[in-house]
Order: sequence, then structure tokens, then C-alpha cells
Amino acid sequence: MPKRRSVDHLLALLALCAVAQYALIGEAAAADIVGRASVKDGDSLEIHGTRIRLYGIDAPEGGQSCVRGREKYRCGKHAALALADKIGRGTVSCKPKDRDRYGRVVAVCRLRGEDLNAWMVSQGWALAYRRHSRAYIRQERQASASKLGIWQGKFIAPWDWRRGKRLAAAKEQNRGRCQIKGNISRSGNRVYHVPGGADYERTRINTSKGERWFCSEAEARAAGWRRSRR
Repeated sequence: MPKRRSVDHLLALLALCAVAQYALIGEAAAADIVGRASVKDGDSLEIHGTRIRLYGIDAPEGGQSCVRGREKYRCGKHAALALADKIGRGTVSCKPKDRDRYGRVVAVCRLRGEDLNAWMVSQGWALAYRRHSRAYIRQERQASASKLGIWQGKFIAPWDWRRGKRLAAAKEQNRGRCQIKGNISRSGNRVYHVPGGADYERTRINTSKGERWFCSEAEARAAGWRRSRR
């Protein structure tokens, strides 16, 4: 009988140790993460090897493009650069709230007391991630009203983009009277082609490379293009 009590006592001690260990782990997980941050994209960064997902916001993905005016641009890259420029070499402090399915710490991060999550939304480079939080809806509405960041043009919400949704494939934006093709050659020469020109029909415009449509020859010349000699 004394032997049985000893075993029970040992098991009880082990159970208490396990509870204490988990409590310490939980406390460590909840501790602020502080240090220089390396930006991974518009809503995630890394501090001392710990990957962090900014809580309550969703920024365009790294490979995502948006449309501004008549041109397509890498809005995911712009979002990441905006966050990196904001942080610079400053010290970032992140308060963990959870972990996501990828094992990243989900946190609210601050730079000199300023909420970086809120800042990204207020500048139009991220959306309020309503699926997980309603914390930054006010900042999103203000950015939308002021046409900041991605609100300057058309975009797909990042959560829809990850599901495969894309902006309607842009035809060559040959609309109305803007039919002059501003082409950039392999050597970097900027030449525009007017309807009826020898190379007009076979010239294709790729706006992602800086090529564009013009509404008049005067507009093309003012932008630095010269007329094709053919």
C-alpha cells in the first residue's frame, strides 16, 4: 500500500510539472517580440527568426498586380516596400494574439508606439481582414475615401486573389480615340505607332513593361516617345 501511495504521489508531481511547463510556454508565447524587423511582404515580417503575421489586416500578395489608371503595377511589391520604408532600421515591438496555420505568430506590431497594422490599412496598402477582426475598418474607409494605395485603381481583395480570382484580362486598352501605340524596343527606344502605319497592326502593347496607349501624337511626344519612321 505505501508503494502504491508513492506511485500516486509521483504521478501527481509529474502532472503538476507538466501543467507548470505548459503555463511557462504559454507565458513565453504571449511575451512581446522586440527587435529589428525584416519585412517579408505587406502583412508579415520576421524578428530574431520569429515569423510574424500582422493581426487583423490583409495586404496584396507578393505576386499580385493591381491596375492604376491605364497601367498595371505590382501592388504586392508596393505594399511590402511601404512597410519596409516605414520601419526602416527602427525597433519593432509585437504583441502576440494567436498563431496561424502556418505556425506564424499573429500579432499587433508597433513602431515607436504607432500601430503598424493600422498604418498599413490607413495608407491603402492593406485591407481590414474582417474574417478575423473588425479592428481596422475605420482606417480602411478613410483610405478608400482618400483613394490611397490600392484604392487609387482596381484590385482584387487578397483573400479572393489567393483563391484564384483575377482582374479581367486587360485587352490592349485600345478604347475610344486613344489608339496610338507607345512601344519600347529591346534597346530601350520609345517609338509610337499611329493607325495605318506599317508596324501598327503587329505591334503589341505590354503596360507592365512601361508601354502605353496615347490619345494624341502631342501626348506621345510630350511623354518622350518619337513617331515611327515607317
